[in-house]
Amino acid sequence: MKFSIKLVLSTMIVLALALGFSGFYFVNYVFETSLDREVGQSLDESSILSFAFETAALNVPLKYSVLPDSVVEEIASKLEMGGQGGGRLLRIADEEKNVLYTSGGFTADEGLLPQTDEHTKSYRVIRAQDSFYVHTCVSINALNRILYLETMKDVTGVFTERAMGFSLYRKVTVVILLTGTVIMLFIASLLTKPIRLLTKATREMAAGDYTYRARQISRDELGQLTGDFNRMANALEENICKLEEEIEAREEFMGAFAHELKTPLTAIIGYADMLRSHKLDEEKSIMSANYIYTEGKRLEAMSFRLLDIIVAKQDEAQMQETQVGELFAYLREMFAEKKDMDIRFTHEDAVVRMEANLIKTVLVNLIDNACKASETSAVSEAGVVEVSGQTVDGGYRIAVRDYGIGIPEAEQSKIVKAFYMVDKSRARSKNGAGLGLALCAEILKIHHSRLQIESKEGEGSCFSFILAHSGGMD
Repeated sequence: MKFSIKLVLSTMIVLALALGFSGFYFVNYVFETSLDREVGQSLDESSILSFAFETAALNVPLKYSVLPDSVVEEIASKLEMGGQGGGRLLRIADEEKNVLYTSGGFTADEGLLPQTDEHTKSYRVIRAQDSFYVHTCVSINALNRILYLETMKDVTGVFTERAMGFSLYRKVTVVILLTGTVIMLFIASLLTKPIRLLTKATREMAAGDYTYRARQISRDELGQLTGDFNRMANALEENICKLEEEIEAREEFMGAFAHELKTPLTAIIGYADMLRSHKLDEEKSIMSANYIYTEGKRLEAMSFRLLDIIVAKQDEAQMQETQVGELFAYLREMFAEKKDMDIRFTHEDAVVRMEANLIKTVLVNLIDNACKASETSAVSEAGVVEVSGQTVDGGYRIAVRDYGIGIPEAEQSKIVKAFYMVDKSRARSKNGAGLGLALCAEILKIHHSRLQIESKEGEGSCFSFILAHSGGMD
């Protein structure tokens, strides 16, 4: 059952119960008030009749010391005929509560007489056939006699009004419930519209449309829920996109890895088979062994780089305060023997928080790539590589600039991926596998930094990153 239908049904049930109890209470209250009024009038009329009877008894001739039964019947007859409409319903009994006079149509039994004595008045409401009456009984003291006067007052109208009240209230209740149902269906539809929109959005997303969003149509709790749902959907879509990108990158990685393995292994197997199956002269044997050795070293270097990347992704850097001068001194010594390149080192003294060995790996890779990019360039400053360090807003910036072949703009966002090489033939001729920049990116990531690339094809490239000063953010 739909929530809107449940809401309408529950509201209508509560409304029906409220109208039922309130209607019953109201109609019954009016009925009891009217009946009490009729009972009061009946008792008052009974008292008036008893007073009239006693007055009439005083006018009896003095020859009677005790009021005879015949006189009682005569007075009762006159009292009966003196009522409005030409008659009353009354009955008179003597001291022994034996009936002396009864009006025509007086149908009440004698059950009230035993409950009445000289000092009490009693009444009850009775039903005779299809009518209702107030039956009263009072005592009369007339000429040394105690008589009992009973009256019957028709109150059928009060009961008829109650029945009509209940009937009318039932009709009004039905009309109110029908009208309320229509109104509540409309209100429930409005209230549950955000839920329907959320349900539709959930189904669309379950079907694979992660771009679908629920429309927010209110500012209440359901509107807030819609907003939270959309924010959750945004986060889910981002995570799915990241997973898809990771899966795609992993597939590309596996394909590139298989390709990179295939090339050196083919060469190794081919030259090894040549050495195994043919008797070669010394020069060809040395050449074959050299190819096997070179390709084997390339596989070894690729394995070490892959291992370094895996370790860099899993480990946390042990940050220490390091003098920048020590880092640049290491680089100068490292590349001192590279006579064919003009590597220029300039830096500002500072203390930087870093894991020195990892940052050395980054810089060695960047400088080595800069040297390789400069060797095949035709520009005048192709043999120059500049390594600089300076304080900037937010930390300490280290940059490696070359004036080599440069990197096309479309390739710049891809070169930090494992096995990606802009010029594969040139990279393989230099024993490269496209893992150096991927390793640099992972190392800088655990230093809370990133590799910034500025390059223009044919004019050179600048790779830089920023490290935190000592005492700054890690």
